[in-house]
Amino acid sequence: MHDLIKNLFIKHFGNRILNEQSDAAIVHAGSDQIAFTTDSFVIDPIFFPGGDIGKLAVCGTVNDLAVSGAYPRFISVSFIIEEGFPLKDLELIVKSLADEARKAKVIIVTGDTKVVNKGKCDKLFINTAGIGMLREKNRLISQARNIKAGDLILINGTIGDHGMAVMNARESFNFKAQVVSDCASLHMLICKVLDHSSLVKFMRDPTRGGVATVLNELAGKINLGIEIDESDLPISNGVKAMCEILGYDPLYIANEGKVLMVAGKKEGMHILDIMKKDKLGKQSAVIGRIVRDHPGKVALRTVTGGKRIIDSLAGDPLPRIC
Repeated sequence: MHDLIKNLFIKHFGNRILNEQSDAAIVHAGSDQIAFTTDSFVIDPIFFPGGDIGKLAVCGTVNDLAVSGAYPRFISVSFIIEEGFPLKDLELIVKSLADEARKAKVIIVTGDTKVVNKGKCDKLFINTAGIGMLREKNRLISQARNIKAGDLILINGTIGDHGMAVMNARESFNFKAQVVSDCASLHMLICKVLDHSSLVKFMRDPTRGGVATVLNELAGKINLGIEIDESDLPISNGVKAMCEILGYDPLYIANEGKVLMVAGKKEGMHILDIMKKDKLGKQSAVIGRIVRDHPGKVALRTVTGGKRIIDSLAGDPLPRIC
């Protein structure tokens, strides 16, 4: 995917704004600055523990705006529906989408619907676009500027829940531990942090490709190294057990309710306290730091005291998870 974006889309579409390759584009609308994003959702199955494709569409769009430092305001929703898709299922998804939008305090202002012949899509695809208002003090968050060695890397909770919940629902494994997706809109949590701190240097939601891929992208962008501690990674027992049985690494599993943040050491501990007071951040943790060693690389300090390099996701072990 990284090569496809770089060698095809950026090659032909490239411009100053797009080349930032952030979760949302920061553009001017008169005297205002706005964040603008778009996303498509093609998950299989469309219903999973903790959510469905409708809830996911809102959360994914809202979070892309929020991690760019913006407050989400408006979204569009377009449906591509396979002929014969049950109307009762469509209504469940539309209601779920509407409920999450109200909960997230975003307004659905436009949309589109297409029905395609049987077999031309898998049940239902959803495309969204989102607009958020951006305060000047948050304008550079998505660009990862001013990051220095010693800065802390934080996350607001356990990793890998979404990918493993989808995998379990898809394959119908009979695991005793019930894994539930972390699918959630994070902008209220992020707003609490930004309202009480002006020193967040970077944010990103580790969706497709997981924590490892986001950290590799960040390390390449800042040309510094990143070191994370295996013992500090918050992972639920259910996810840990599933990954051990199936041979997956939680660092590469998708999340839909997590945000990675980078901040200075003192400010990072202040942000950690803020996040832990929110219901979506009770298991927040400092998982690593920025280092001068191995620039452009991510290293994991194992529980046994050794180190190993964590590369970006090379394949796609969990297709159709977002």
